[in-house]
Amino acid sequence: METSEKVSVNMNIGTISQIDLLVDKGYYSNRSDFINQAVRQALDAKKSIIEETGKRQNDLDFRWFIGIMSLDQEELLQAQEKQIKLKIKGYGLLGISGELDDLVIENVESIAVKGKVVCSDRIKKHFGIR
Repeated sequence: METSEKVSVNMNIGTISQIDLLVDKGYYSNRSDFINQAVRQALDAKKSIIEETGKRQNDLDFRWFIGIMSLDQEELLQAQEKQIKLKIKGYGLLGISGELDDLVIENVESIAVKGKVVCSDRIKKHFGIR
């Protein structure tokens, strides 16, 4: 399962030239290295906002995630036992094994992911996932 994605970024020539200078001086191995480090630093600066959002989102039937999540059989069986339908929402990559299709359809009300969902065509069709 691919866990990275290519992103295009438009920058003005002045910004790119400064990045290139730092690359040439050996501070970064290439432009991507610089951009990845800058993004990580920006995310670290907002870490408390990200964590607080996650804490507020999860309750009995609402499953929120950021990053990579794999929906597993145990979680689906717990929802079935409690007679609740899960609502899954997140940012990142959601993986659902094809062996779980029946359990997912039976115990999940909705799936909304900004990112990528790796699952069977049956699950994609049922939940309207592109």
